[in-house]
Amino acid sequence: MTIKLYGLKNCDKCRAALKDLNAAGKDVTFVDIRENTPTADVLETWVASCSADKILNTRSTTWRGLSNDERAYEGDAGLVELLLNHPTLIKRPVVATNDQVIVGWTNKIPI
Repeated sequence: MTIKLYGLKNCDKCRAALKDLNAAGKDVTFVDIRENTPTADVLETWVASCSADKILNTRSTTWRGLSNDERAYEGDAGLVELLLNHPTLIKRPVVATNDQVIVGWTNKIPI
């Protein structure tokens, strides 16, 4: 099984998820979303798998810095475009396998 963990290098939850997955013997590829923004296809898959309130981090400083026009995305396509333009709006970490997308982390998540 291929596991990709998307997040930020300095995010405590991302580091904890990576540590837990490695301790469980999982082969994990870490992808820093600032350096390697997920593609539109990947984001479309995430948005289709999760609700907007689950994937969009409206508590971030990035969100607070957006204008009302930028915040007013429409539908899934608008959300994907917003996340492409501002990848730090993605809630972290995102753990993606071949068949599931998990947003957020607790050590009780079975992978």
